[in-house]
Amino acid sequence: MLGCLALTLVLVSFSEVSPQETVIPENRVAGDSPPKITFIELGSVRCIPCRAMQPVMQAIEQRYGEQIQIIFYDVWRPDQRHYGTEYGIKLIPTQIFLDSTGTEIMRHQGFFPEKEIVEFLDAQGLKSIIAE
Repeated sequence: MLGCLALTLVLVSFSEVSPQETVIPENRVAGDSPPKITFIELGSVRCIPCRAMQPVMQAIEQRYGEQIQIIFYDVWRPDQRHYGTEYGIKLIPTQIFLDSTGTEIMRHQGFFPEKEIVEFLDAQGLKSIIAE
């Protein structure tokens, strides 16, 4: 039970914005180059596979830093339900990856293992900031 609670609290670090908004993260300033990739996770804190994605999203954020922006929408919350329709999702979790121009370059449905996301992001030219 405590593990589930800890996973739920991780969501605070991910931003929640609409697809039309331009958001400059707190650690960035206007004029900075945009992230190379935006990773949008559409899920719910009450969905077991979605909760399993939370530490994956956190690890990806730590691995790539400012090269990636991660956005989480809880599509079971009444105020965020519309994102499921806007992005045309069929199930949760769904991950959508956008390039720096906002063009969708990849979509995945279901749990997405960190290793596979890393392979995809590396192929897009992102570089790990973690010494291995």
